[in-house]
Amino acid sequence: MQHIKPGQRVFVGSSCGEPQHLVKELSKSSFRFTDLEIVRLLCIESGPLTLIANRSHSQQFNIRTFYLGSASPTVIKKNRRFITPINLSQIPHLFKSKMIPLNAALVQTSPPDDFGWMSLGVSVDITLAACESADIVICQVNPNMPRVLGTSFIHVNDVDYIVEHEEDLLTIQPLPELETANTIAKHISRLINDGSTLQTTLGVTNEAITLCLAEKNDLGVHSQYLTNGLMRLFAMGVITNKKKGYNRGKLVAGSAVGSKILYDFIDDNPSIEFHSSDYINNPSIIARHNSMISLNTAMAIDLTGQVAADALPYNNYTGINGLLDFTRGAAMSKGGKSILMMTSTSDGGEKSRIIPTLKDIAVVVPRGDVQFIATEYGVVNLFGKTLQERAMALISIAHPDFRDELFSKAKELDLIDIGRKFKQAIKGVYPLKYEETVNINGTFIIFRPARPIDERSIQEHYYTMNRPDIVSRFFHEKKSFVHDQIDTTFEIDYINDLTIVATIGELGFEKTVSQAAI
Repeated sequence: MQHIKPGQRVFVGSSCGEPQHLVKELSKSSFRFTDLEIVRLLCIESGPLTLIANRSHSQQFNIRTFYLGSASPTVIKKNRRFITPINLSQIPHLFKSKMIPLNAALVQTSPPDDFGWMSLGVSVDITLAACESADIVICQVNPNMPRVLGTSFIHVNDVDYIVEHEEDLLTIQPLPELETANTIAKHISRLINDGSTLQTTLGVTNEAITLCLAEKNDLGVHSQYLTNGLMRLFAMGVITNKKKGYNRGKLVAGSAVGSKILYDFIDDNPSIEFHSSDYINNPSIIARHNSMISLNTAMAIDLTGQVAADALPYNNYTGINGLLDFTRGAAMSKGGKSILMMTSTSDGGEKSRIIPTLKDIAVVVPRGDVQFIATEYGVVNLFGKTLQERAMALISIAHPDFRDELFSKAKELDLIDIGRKFKQAIKGVYPLKYEETVNINGTFIIFRPARPIDERSIQEHYYTMNRPDIVSRFFHEKKSFVHDQIDTTFEIDYINDLTIVATIGELGFEKTVSQAAI
């Protein structure tokens, strides 16, 4: 630690790969430092450096962080001066270009092999770029660090100082199982086809992942993080990586965050490769995969589709991170989808996550990049939709207790036709249990209850019906099917009124081929 001087910038290995012994020793030397800037991606727990930096007007350490970890919005606000908003794919360039020069890097590796190569193990992400860019590299060699294949290696000749110290790697506890998360998983399961390539966030529970994906076949993984949930699916034979189209046969990630069992799983596993974030999070690389599906969590969304994702309880990685990288990469992939998930409420049900406008909350995903949004009340596709269609769609999956308020605010904001009336039917909770998919002569037809967002599709169905069918349905010739004439078809409460539609095509662009009121 004597080689680190006051006023320098020091990178600390991130998340579960944090070199705990080196960090403790650095904190013990804090008395001799002033204005030492710590650069880190994420600290899994409140370590000694963070505690020192959090002191009021600390002149010893400043922390430049690209994430805040598992935190409430209150904690985010308190520590906002530490946050550096940037896409994860761009951070290696920040180091290598010397825009942010690193004087030292404290990292943790596996022991060197017979040829002198040491693996960065569970945390390659931006750590590899830091090792390649720092003036001094101080390496904690830990026999508990798994040897992970891919571009995860640094050579002993490229390290300035080695400290041998064995200790347990950091782990995280499984997320608490939430019934709302499991319901959301059921909603999005039909959006994911066999052979898709997945990216998942740490904010998804293991049980939700299993519910969503356990019945799928030949899935692949290209993700920022490898988690216990993905390991479980690999063990079940769901993940084979055979149909990725790129890096075929390999599970590719940037880091592993989970349990000791997960770390044992990735150790010297030839089916797994870890790469740096400028590769993992590169949208052009992401787009090369077949049917790339990004599954991420969001904090809030406004009625126009702007998304905030700065902090979520139990979500260990927060901020801009790789969310936008994967949102755009998945959208460019053939058959790809970007899915954002959120519970409909926060603060114990006191606040809606779907809000009229994002006034005091930073926008992470612009409205033009948003595709699928899922809550426990359903899933909607905002891609290619007008502001009125977006507002109606989002209101339909908001918590029923907040829908009338959102409807009123949408009219005030001129997002919904002022002539439209709020009806109690819009509070109806969509009954997912009534959905059924039937294969008829090779065409998959979904029979399901109608939703408020089906208005245009039902209108198009009526306008394309031939004259005899129109007469038999309406008992007279009819040439117009405006909103006020057919609103009872799709504004239903699923209890007293129910309309069943048969649809084909992708969610959000479905074609209604049949309709019947019950």
